[in-house]
Amino acid sequence: MKSTIVLTVAVTLLIGCGAPLRKGEIAMSNKTPHVVRHALGGGRWFPDDKATLGKMVNEYIAAAQVNPVKGRIIGAISPHAGYVYSGPIAGYVFRAIQEQAAKGNAPDTVVILGFSHRGGFRGVALMDGDAIRSPLGEMALDKDAAALLASNRPSIYLDYAPHNGEHSAENQIPFVQSVLPNARLVVALIGDHEPKTLNEMAGGLVELAKAKKILVIASSDMLHDPDYNLVTRTDQVSLKNVAAMKTQELMAHWSYENQIFCGMSAIAVMMQFAEKQGCREGIVLRYRNSGDDHPESRGNWVVGYGAVVFPLPAASAAR
Repeated sequence: MKSTIVLTVAVTLLIGCGAPLRKGEIAMSNKTPHVVRHALGGGRWFPDDKATLGKMVNEYIAAAQVNPVKGRIIGAISPHAGYVYSGPIAGYVFRAIQEQAAKGNAPDTVVILGFSHRGGFRGVALMDGDAIRSPLGEMALDKDAAALLASNRPSIYLDYAPHNGEHSAENQIPFVQSVLPNARLVVALIGDHEPKTLNEMAGGLVELAKAKKILVIASSDMLHDPDYNLVTRTDQVSLKNVAAMKTQELMAHWSYENQIFCGMSAIAVMMQFAEKQGCREGIVLRYRNSGDDHPESRGNWVVGYGAVVFPLPAASAAR
């Protein structure tokens, strides 16, 4: 592998710095700009070599043993730290999605919800452009879906600037490419926790689901703290509330000083959407934290990772 991935717990929290657009990002074809965005995490959060990254992702997915999920999965929570830490947990989410896709239940469009580690902004910024490229290749952006989400919703708009160098959403992309290669993407960063913003985005997803079969992935790690026991206890309570679809209780426990999920806004939107679609439970597939697998991090910096999927009731799965 040409690049070195720093194997320290601190890598999970590194703030993505802004970076200029890469040469060749806009290609001209018949005088029509074809805009290809680039996932900038290669060599930092995941390998930048295609073969190495593909092997890593496929091994994480293959190692995850999940029971068959009854009902179509319409939402998920997947972690976004450096793959050596969170990748094995994300593998559980995408193994469940892969198994459904193999049975003919693949979504048309995957909506990835993230946030900015560099600070908040107004509303929801949707990645513009025609495609996004990771080391695994290009994946088409669903421009029609993005336009529908932004239509008549002042909080939702097309803007690449917050995405440039932000890893929370893009770290999901190589996993999506591996299990849903024919899907299109909407990549969204939620910049605030205002009810108006969250309600508009959830409502937009409900409208989008009437036009397309969609899967909404909320990208989030769990509590970050030096105290291993505190992280473990807090995360277990949070996952119980997630499983019980207690979105408001999660929001009531969350604050900037108590970030039970760093991507709380993404999770709130995804769970509101899932509930409006008829989902009655979240299924926790796996939980680990960095202190479980890297005991040397205890007392230093411990981060929790959860894998959760949200299926429609079996009777509604055909929707």
